[in-house]
Amino acid sequence: MTEYNIKIENVVASTKLAEEFDLTKIEAEFEGAEYNKQKFPGLVYRVSDPKAAFLVFTSGKVVCTGAKNVEDVHTVIGDMAKKLNGIGIETIADPEITVQNIVASADLKAVLNLNAIAIGLGLENIEYEPEQFPGLVYRIDEPKVVVLIFSSGKLVVTGGKSPENCEEGVEVVRQQLDNMGLL
Repeated sequence: MTEYNIKIENVVASTKLAEEFDLTKIEAEFEGAEYNKQKFPGLVYRVSDPKAAFLVFTSGKVVCTGAKNVEDVHTVIGDMAKKLNGIGIETIADPEITVQNIVASADLKAVLNLNAIAIGLGLENIEYEPEQFPGLVYRIDEPKVVVLIFSSGKLVVTGGKSPENCEEGVEVVRQQLDNMGLL
């Protein structure tokens, strides 16, 4: 499978780190944190190692985005909890972290005829309007992912809950295109 250079571009995960947060206090204590209630109901905080961004809400919920793998999500959320504890904010000891979405890219290394693919895959799970968007949108039921297919052979997989979902999505597309003689 590695021959398609499947690369995770973004992992979005959520968790609840506390019963509630005082976002004004966090903004004052965390360098670079941004909180403007008029613009957005949450605080935005970016970290660089590993790279990720947080959306922190008064409800105690946190969304982590921008990580390149699931391990990094766990690392940065743990670091965030320690940092909050360090400014006197108590956090939930072992928070349940839910991966909401993984975006990955891949390359089939072939020029693709999207019109032929749209016809071959059937119209039930396909959206292809080249005037609107240069890629073909393919909704797969198993695994439940959406694959954007471009004529360059590049794919973008979104909606996966695990890296395996993304790899399986690429494999489903590869097999179907191969079966239709379009690869």
